[in-house]
Amino acid sequence: MESLQNKRKTSRDKKKTSLGQKALELHKRLRGKIEVRSKVSARTPQEISIVYTPGVAEVCLEIAADRQKAYEYTNKWNNVAIVTDGTRTLGLGSLGPEAALPVMEGKAVLYKQFGNVDAFPICLETTDADEIINTVKNIAPVFGGINIEDIETPKVLEIVDRLTEELDIPVFHDDQHGTAVVTLAALLNALRLTKRKPEDTSVVVAGAGSAGYGITKILYAIGIRDVVVTDSLGVISRTRALGSMNRYKQELALITKPKEGITTLADAVRGKDVFIGVSGVKNLMTAEMVKSMNKDSIIFPLTNPDPEIHPKEAFEAGARVIATGSYKFENRANNALVFPFAMRAILDNRIRKISQQLLVNVAYALADLVSKEKLSSFNILPDVTNQRIQEAVNKAVRSATG
Repeated sequence: MESLQNKRKTSRDKKKTSLGQKALELHKRLRGKIEVRSKVSARTPQEISIVYTPGVAEVCLEIAADRQKAYEYTNKWNNVAIVTDGTRTLGLGSLGPEAALPVMEGKAVLYKQFGNVDAFPICLETTDADEIINTVKNIAPVFGGINIEDIETPKVLEIVDRLTEELDIPVFHDDQHGTAVVTLAALLNALRLTKRKPEDTSVVVAGAGSAGYGITKILYAIGIRDVVVTDSLGVISRTRALGSMNRYKQELALITKPKEGITTLADAVRGKDVFIGVSGVKNLMTAEMVKSMNKDSIIFPLTNPDPEIHPKEAFEAGARVIATGSYKFENRANNALVFPFAMRAILDNRIRKISQQLLVNVAYALADLVSKEKLSSFNILPDVTNQRIQEAVNKAVRSATG
């Protein structure tokens, strides 16, 4: 007789197969999810002479005299480049630029759907950091903002740092910035539910890549000091060999405080309040680990497509609040809740640099959209279709520039 566990696994596998098949059918039928459309008609000689030549020459001369007028006379103000080299596509690894294209197209759809931002995939046939940086700098005149996406760590963090310094337009790194914001928003409401204060909360972050780096930095920014970060080699600490840590992990080692003798994830989560998983490793966490945590534990296994622990298993092991990065479960801590709305506000306010304060403000704004009356263990984040998100994010971004 088939066990209940096997039945559940078979059911999940069927759902995966069905979802994947639907995605294949949709993409094949549409042959791509985005297209370019004109805002104007150019059917008559008169219309062509205004839209194109000779009338457009006057516009070119205006911009040549003042480059900032490109924001007034062209779509630069609303254009975003989604740049990747395909070396860290979803949780699937290095698939190459062509295989990354469906993800970037999907991101462009969400940008337009929720933020009315015109985003276009730029999937590069190079994995060299200098070449990526130079390419982005060379195409920057067309865009009002850059979204860096799915590039391997630590290379991507260097790319973002350098582009932020060298460009006069904002560089948003969704794996770092977007994931940090949605994670903090979810955590703020989870803390409210469990009656914890940030300064009294202990956290374990599994994964020290872009997302883990961004999450740890934003937790530090709101006053959470008891944080332990782990990677594939164990706990990151000041006493660990420098050769086993890149400079970004070394930075995390300076702001985290693992106790002496804590070397593994199982050690790290024991007696902690919060687990945040951005490791990229399926089933990294066990029910026993959840049971070893403090009462009313908060579990965020955010890795996609398969989380560090299945929500049902975490719940049965005693977790009070659970959120994943997947749209298959409640409490969807997915960065789709952040990047379209944040970029809209960033473009409208002509933000040049993404600050930590801006990210914190947006996280609080998203968390506050869930009223006390509706806040529950299964409802800690607003739905992406919530009509109040954009206004709230606009105010949050403006307040960070004041």
